[in-house]
Amino acid sequence: MTIRNLYRETESALLSNKSRSGLTVLGIVIGIASVIIMLAVGNGTSSSIQSSIQGLGSNLLTVMAGAQKGPGSQVSGSAGSAQSLTLDDATAIQSHVSGIKSVSPEVSTNQQIVAASKNTNTSIYGVETVYASVHNVEMQEGSFISDKNFERYARVVVLGPTARDDLFGAGAEAIGQTVRIDNLEFTVVGITKAKGGSGFTNPDSAAYIPLTTAQQMITGNQYLSDISVEADSASDSQSVQDGITALLMKRHRISDSADADFSIQSQASLSSTLSSITSILTYLLAAIASISLVVGGIGIMNMMLTTVTERTKEIGLRKAIGAKEKDISIQFLTEAVVLTMTGGVVGVIIGYGVSYIITLTGLLTATVSLYSVFLAVGVSMLIGIVFGYFPARRAAGLNPIEALRFE
Repeated sequence: MTIRNLYRETESALLSNKSRSGLTVLGIVIGIASVIIMLAVGNGTSSSIQSSIQGLGSNLLTVMAGAQKGPGSQVSGSAGSAQSLTLDDATAIQSHVSGIKSVSPEVSTNQQIVAASKNTNTSIYGVETVYASVHNVEMQEGSFISDKNFERYARVVVLGPTARDDLFGAGAEAIGQTVRIDNLEFTVVGITKAKGGSGFTNPDSAAYIPLTTAQQMITGNQYLSDISVEADSASDSQSVQDGITALLMKRHRISDSADADFSIQSQASLSSTLSSITSILTYLLAAIASISLVVGGIGIMNMMLTTVTERTKEIGLRKAIGAKEKDISIQFLTEAVVLTMTGGVVGVIIGYGVSYIITLTGLLTATVSLYSVFLAVGVSMLIGIVFGYFPARRAAGLNPIEALRFE
């Protein structure tokens, strides 16, 4: 059988019952589109999380007060809430540990900010000027906390854009306005540029005040919640972490690392952990979506078996005039593959379109990769071969005499 004849026979067979062929293809379309969309959402979410983490600062290490002990033992305080880090520790890290670009001592607490009749509960960060460079904070308007603000214990505040909108209205002029934090009046001196949430915190809804002001007027003590350390490069991160650990254990007179009253989290380890989690979730979603592909494949097999029964006389006649079993088998296998390939192509188009629409809504980021497209098309072809093989073999194995007598 020539390729031209094979094409004509396949076209005639599939178009002879358009409704049944269309419904069969629909199962594959839904399966392929689902897999494409799930992979796109997973990839997009992973990229978004990684981008948000990198946006918090490059080569970042975070030294947090307090450390969780092993099961059944004492707890020295949850990370960031214990009282074990001081400004002297931050100064010592900057002076005695090599490979460090910047050190940012910080105090964080949750407080209510009030402006006229509106209020919002958010994270308040007591910071120094260096915080902006370490955490890649850019200003939309006004200025960030300055050295003079720090030295004078100034009651000034820098708001994230979301915090500004909550307090004064979307896009409202906030510079120079007064807000109350813990019943103290603060003057708004700046609004940061939008960065988006990182998965754990949202810098857009945060507020920043001078570290000295936070310690004296908000927390009432000289302890830090954490110390952010920016290494010179990613390759220096591990050596810097080891250096900080050794220094703080010596300063805090701790001999056993299991008794450390601080913990260190690296940006690289956080990024790697989240990347692993999102990858697992992505493939889990794709695996769930692929169930519909199996259902679609069963639909292909069911249709082809029905077709073999309906075309029994035709098969007998073709074999009687010289058609070989191989020709019959190829004919029915080709029909199955064409159905699944058609569904695969349409499914890819629909999956890409839906992913694009999801991204346009801004609710999620969906990124379609070439890998997922090729995978979807390859899987659809494989389904056609696997689920079309048994009906094809059944058709090829029919006895021509019995087939011609079939009613």
